[in-house]
Amino acid sequence: AGVLDAEAALGLVRTRGLAMAEAAAVTETGMAALLGGDLATVAPHLEKLGLTPANVNGGGQVVAAGTAAQLAALAEDKPEGVRRVVPLQVAGAFHTSHMAPAVDALARAAAGLSPADPALAYVSNKDGAVVATGGEVLDRLVGQVANPVRWDLCMETFEKRGASALIEVCPGGTLTGLAKRALPGVAKLALKSPEDLEAARALVAEHSA
Repeated sequence: AGVLDAEAALGLVRTRGLAMAEAAAVTETGMAALLGGDLATVAPHLEKLGLTPANVNGGGQVVAAGTAAQLAALAEDKPEGVRRVVPLQVAGAFHTSHMAPAVDALARAAAGLSPADPALAYVSNKDGAVVATGGEVLDRLVGQVANPVRWDLCMETFEKRGASALIEVCPGGTLTGLAKRALPGVAKLALKSPEDLEAARALVAEHSA
Protein backbone atom coordinates (compact mmCIF):
# COMPACT_ATOMS: atom_id res chain seq x y z
CA ALA A 1 0.00 0.00 0.00
CA GLY A 2 1.29 3.43 -0.90
CA VAL A 3 4.24 2.07 -2.89
CA LEU A 4 3.11 3.17 -6.36
CA ASP A 5 0.31 5.37 -7.64
CA ALA A 6 -2.73 3.47 -8.92
CA GLU A 7 -2.05 3.94 -12.64
CA ALA A 8 1.56 2.76 -12.41
CA ALA A 9 0.60 -0.16 -10.17
CA LEU A 10 -2.13 -1.37 -12.53
CA GLY A 11 0.22 -1.04 -15.49
CA LEU A 12 2.75 -3.22 -13.71
CA VAL A 13 0.06 -5.77 -12.85
CA ARG A 14 -0.99 -5.91 -16.50
CA THR A 15 2.59 -6.43 -17.64
CA ARG A 16 3.03 -9.16 -15.04
CA GLY A 17 -0.06 -11.05 -16.17
CA LEU A 18 0.76 -10.87 -19.86
CA ALA A 19 4.40 -11.84 -19.34
CA MET A 20 3.50 -14.80 -17.12
CA ALA A 21 0.93 -16.03 -19.65
CA GLU A 22 3.53 -15.81 -22.42
CA ALA A 23 6.09 -17.71 -20.34
CA ALA A 24 3.53 -20.37 -19.45
CA ALA A 25 2.83 -21.03 -23.13
CA VAL A 26 6.41 -22.10 -23.86
CA THR A 27 6.22 -25.51 -22.17
CA GLU A 28 3.34 -27.61 -20.86
CA THR A 29 3.64 -27.02 -17.13
CA GLY A 30 1.36 -26.99 -14.10
CA MET A 31 1.01 -27.19 -10.36
CA ALA A 32 -0.30 -29.65 -7.78
CA ALA A 33 -1.08 -29.32 -4.08
CA LEU A 34 0.47 -31.84 -1.71
CA LEU A 35 -1.68 -32.41 1.35
CA GLY A 36 0.20 -33.59 4.40
CA GLY A 37 3.88 -34.24 4.82
CA ASP A 38 6.74 -32.21 6.27
CA LEU A 39 8.64 -29.66 4.15
CA ALA A 40 11.98 -31.19 5.22
CA THR A 41 10.87 -34.47 3.62
CA VAL A 42 8.81 -33.07 0.75
CA ALA A 43 11.40 -30.59 -0.61
CA PRO A 44 14.20 -33.10 -1.40
CA HIS A 45 11.66 -35.49 -2.92
CA LEU A 46 10.39 -32.76 -5.25
CA GLU A 47 13.96 -31.82 -6.16
CA LYS A 48 14.65 -35.45 -7.09
CA LEU A 49 11.72 -35.29 -9.54
CA GLY A 50 12.81 -31.92 -10.94
CA LEU A 51 9.89 -30.09 -9.31
CA THR A 52 9.87 -26.85 -7.32
CA PRO A 53 8.01 -26.25 -4.01
CA ALA A 54 6.43 -23.14 -5.50
CA ASN A 55 4.11 -22.34 -2.59
CA VAL A 56 4.90 -23.30 0.99
CA ASN A 57 1.59 -22.61 2.69
CA GLY A 58 2.11 -24.00 6.16
CA GLY A 59 -0.24 -26.41 7.87
CA GLY A 60 1.18 -29.36 5.95
CA GLN A 61 0.48 -27.97 2.48
CA VAL A 62 3.04 -27.46 -0.27
CA VAL A 63 2.29 -26.70 -3.92
CA ALA A 64 4.65 -28.37 -6.39
CA ALA A 65 5.24 -26.95 -9.86
CA GLY A 66 6.97 -28.19 -12.99
CA THR A 67 6.39 -29.90 -16.31
CA ALA A 68 3.41 -32.16 -17.00
CA ALA A 69 5.73 -35.18 -17.07
CA GLN A 70 7.27 -34.28 -13.70
CA LEU A 71 3.84 -33.83 -12.12
CA ALA A 72 2.73 -37.19 -13.52
CA ALA A 73 5.76 -38.77 -11.88
CA LEU A 74 4.83 -37.10 -8.59
CA ALA A 75 1.32 -38.56 -8.74
CA GLU A 76 2.91 -42.02 -8.98
CA ASP A 77 5.59 -41.37 -6.37
CA LYS A 78 4.32 -39.24 -3.47
CA PRO A 79 6.70 -38.04 -0.74
CA GLU A 80 6.50 -39.79 2.60
CA GLY A 81 3.63 -38.49 4.72
CA VAL A 82 1.71 -36.91 1.84
CA ARG A 83 -1.91 -38.08 1.81
CA ARG A 84 -2.98 -36.70 -1.56
CA VAL A 85 -1.62 -34.93 -4.63
CA VAL A 86 -4.29 -32.62 -6.08
CA PRO A 87 -3.74 -31.13 -9.57
CA LEU A 88 -4.53 -27.41 -9.71
CA GLN A 89 -6.39 -25.71 -12.54
CA VAL A 90 -3.67 -23.21 -13.45
CA ALA A 91 -2.02 -22.23 -16.72
CA GLY A 92 1.57 -22.93 -15.80
CA ALA A 93 4.34 -23.52 -13.27
CA PHE A 94 4.24 -20.15 -11.55
CA HIS A 95 6.92 -19.09 -9.04
CA THR A 96 9.51 -21.34 -10.70
CA SER A 97 12.35 -20.98 -13.20
CA HIS A 98 9.79 -21.50 -15.97
CA MET A 99 8.74 -17.89 -15.33
CA ALA A 100 12.24 -16.43 -15.87
CA PRO A 101 11.22 -14.67 -19.14
CA ALA A 102 8.41 -12.93 -17.24
CA VAL A 103 10.90 -11.64 -14.67
CA ASP A 104 12.92 -10.01 -17.44
CA ALA A 105 9.82 -8.34 -18.91
CA LEU A 106 8.66 -7.14 -15.51
CA ALA A 107 12.10 -5.80 -14.63
CA ARG A 108 12.09 -3.70 -17.79
CA ALA A 109 8.63 -2.34 -16.95
CA ALA A 110 9.67 -1.55 -13.37
CA ALA A 111 12.92 0.17 -14.33
CA GLY A 112 11.32 3.58 -14.84
CA LEU A 113 9.31 3.56 -11.61
CA SER A 114 10.24 5.45 -8.43
CA PRO A 115 8.25 3.81 -5.61
CA ALA A 116 7.72 5.50 -2.27
CA ASP A 117 8.49 3.64 0.94
CA PRO A 118 5.61 1.61 2.41
CA ALA A 119 3.41 3.52 4.85
CA LEU A 120 2.66 0.30 6.74
CA ALA A 121 4.79 -2.72 7.56
CA TYR A 122 5.26 -4.68 4.33
CA VAL A 123 5.85 -8.40 4.83
CA SER A 124 7.48 -10.04 1.81
CA ASN A 125 6.36 -13.52 0.82
CA LYS A 126 9.88 -14.26 -0.42
CA ASP A 127 11.09 -14.95 3.11
CA GLY A 128 8.65 -13.37 5.58
CA ALA A 129 10.93 -10.36 6.10
CA VAL A 130 9.58 -6.87 6.81
CA VAL A 131 10.75 -4.61 3.96
CA ALA A 132 11.20 -0.91 4.69
CA THR A 133 11.98 0.70 1.32
CA GLY A 134 9.92 1.02 -1.83
CA GLY A 135 12.87 0.07 -4.00
CA GLU A 136 13.31 -3.25 -2.25
CA VAL A 137 9.56 -3.93 -2.33
CA LEU A 138 9.58 -3.43 -6.10
CA ASP A 139 12.66 -5.62 -6.56
CA ARG A 140 11.01 -8.40 -4.58
CA LEU A 141 7.74 -8.10 -6.53
CA VAL A 142 9.66 -8.53 -9.77
CA GLY A 143 11.71 -11.52 -8.57
CA GLN A 144 8.73 -13.14 -6.86
CA VAL A 145 7.30 -14.19 -10.24
CA ALA A 146 9.97 -16.90 -10.57
CA ASN A 147 10.61 -17.67 -6.89
CA PRO A 148 8.66 -19.71 -4.33
CA VAL A 149 6.00 -18.04 -2.18
CA ARG A 150 6.60 -18.55 1.55
CA TRP A 151 3.22 -17.85 3.09
CA ASP A 152 4.29 -20.00 6.04
CA LEU A 153 7.07 -17.53 6.88
CA CYS A 154 4.70 -14.58 6.45
CA MET A 155 2.39 -16.07 9.07
CA GLU A 156 5.34 -16.58 11.42
CA THR A 157 6.17 -12.88 11.05
CA PHE A 158 2.56 -11.87 11.70
CA GLU A 159 2.62 -13.91 14.92
CA LYS A 160 5.95 -12.49 16.06
CA ARG A 161 4.70 -8.94 15.48
CA GLY A 162 1.60 -9.59 17.57
CA ALA A 163 -1.04 -9.53 14.84
CA SER A 164 -4.50 -10.08 16.30
CA ALA A 165 -6.60 -9.92 13.11
CA LEU A 166 -6.16 -10.87 9.47
CA ILE A 167 -8.25 -9.55 6.57
CA GLU A 168 -7.83 -11.17 3.16
CA VAL A 169 -8.68 -8.88 0.25
CA CYS A 170 -10.95 -10.37 -2.42
CA PRO A 171 -11.12 -12.82 -4.01
CA GLY A 172 -10.49 -13.99 -0.50
CA GLY A 173 -10.74 -17.28 1.30
CA THR A 174 -7.61 -19.29 0.54
CA LEU A 175 -5.15 -17.48 2.82
CA THR A 176 -7.56 -17.11 5.74
CA GLY A 177 -8.27 -20.82 5.41
CA LEU A 178 -4.57 -21.62 5.64
CA ALA A 179 -4.20 -19.29 8.62
CA LYS A 180 -6.84 -21.11 10.65
CA ARG A 181 -4.34 -23.76 11.64
CA ALA A 182 -1.19 -21.63 11.88
CA LEU A 183 -2.74 -18.62 13.65
CA PRO A 184 -5.51 -20.08 15.84
CA GLY A 185 -5.83 -17.05 18.11
CA VAL A 186 -6.07 -14.48 15.31
CA ALA A 187 -9.44 -13.15 14.11
CA LYS A 188 -9.88 -13.75 10.36
CA LEU A 189 -12.09 -12.30 7.67
CA ALA A 190 -12.14 -13.06 3.94
CA LEU A 191 -13.27 -9.98 2.01
CA LYS A 192 -15.18 -11.65 -0.82
CA SER A 193 -17.74 -9.01 -1.79
CA PRO A 194 -18.83 -5.43 -0.94
CA GLU A 195 -21.19 -6.95 1.62
CA ASP A 196 -18.12 -7.86 3.72
CA LEU A 197 -16.80 -4.29 3.93
CA GLU A 198 -18.74 -3.33 7.04
CA ALA A 199 -17.50 -6.37 8.93
CA ALA A 200 -13.96 -5.57 7.81
CA ARG A 201 -14.25 -1.97 9.06
CA ALA A 202 -15.56 -3.23 12.39
CA LEU A 203 -12.69 -5.71 12.69
CA VAL A 204 -10.10 -3.03 11.94
CA ALA A 205 -11.69 -0.69 14.49
CA GLU A 206 -11.79 -3.38 17.15
CA HIS A 207 -8.17 -4.46 16.72
CA SER A 208 -6.75 -0.97 16.23
CA ALA A 209 -7.92 0.12 19.67
